[in-house]
Formats: sequence, C-alpha cells, structure tokens
Amino acid sequence: MKKIILNLAISLDGFIEGPNGEYDWCYDDQDYGMEEFLKSIDSIFYGRRSYEVLMQSGSNPFAAKRQYVFSNTLPAAEGAIVINKDILGAVEMLKQQPGKNIWLFGGAQLTNYFLEMGLVDELLLAVHPILLGSGKTLFGERAHRIQLELLSSKVYDTGLVQSRYAVRK
Repeated sequence: MKKIILNLAISLDGFIEGPNGEYDWCYDDQDYGMEEFLKSIDSIFYGRRSYEVLMQSGSNPFAAKRQYVFSNTLPAAEGAIVINKDILGAVEMLKQQPGKNIWLFGGAQLTNYFLEMGLVDELLLAVHPILLGSGKTLFGERAHRIQLELLSSKVYDTGLVQSRYAVRK
C-alpha cells in the first residue's frame, strides 16, 4: 500500500509561511534531498490554496505526477483531479492503487485534516534555522495526540535539519 508523506519546510518556531504568506525564508541553495524524494512518489495531494499558489507561478514543476486537489469550492483544476466528496473513501482508494508513495503537499488546513483522520503515514520536515515570529503555523490544536517515531535525521551545512518520522497508528 502507498504511504502518504507530508513533506514541507517549517521554521524552527513552527511556521510554514511568513506573516504575509511569504516563503522567502526557505533555503533554495541546494537540493536538500528533493530529487530523491520526487523519485519516490507518483502522486501529489494539494489543498485549494496551495494548488492555486503553485499555478500562479506560471508553470507546474510537478506536471509529470498525478495531482489531486481537495476543495469544496474549486469546480475544476488544470492538470489535476478535484476531490470534493467522500474524501476518506477517495484517499483509501488511491492508497490501494499500485505505484509509488503520495506527497501531501499541503496547505495547513488539508494537512491538519489528514493528521486528524489518521491518513498521514510519514512526516518529512525540513526545519529551517529561523524564527519567523508569526505567520501560518503547521500544527493547529489537536483533538488528540499523535505519536511519532524518528526514522532518520540529516543536518546540512546551512543548519537546516531534515527529519523523517513515522506516524504511530
């Protein structure tokens, strides 16, 4: 069965966006394992806003992957399938299909929903050595605790620490 892997950048104080929605604090001076990660997936899950931000850039760097947008308001999405009904059933069906793992791209609302529903199998977090002070947090309030098991951790010369965790179910 495919795994759903949340892979994103986060500041040391837990933010995934700056106070104005900016990502200029994310390091892009090297690959940070992204090429290897992209080889391990064949599908990407987006929330509506994350998908729209990606598409505003003018090109989709992940066009070769199957893409799914979870939204109740988006009628259609170029190059992607919109899922707006029976989310749990759709996700379980997609996990059962043959192929590689699934990247849970975000955003925060979709990520927290997937975590609450027990749909995330692994977290791959690139913790950037910066304190943003404000912005959008990754982890909102939880109805219950989620236990994690550290699978690996890598420290880069920039101070970025990338840690992979399994979600204990």
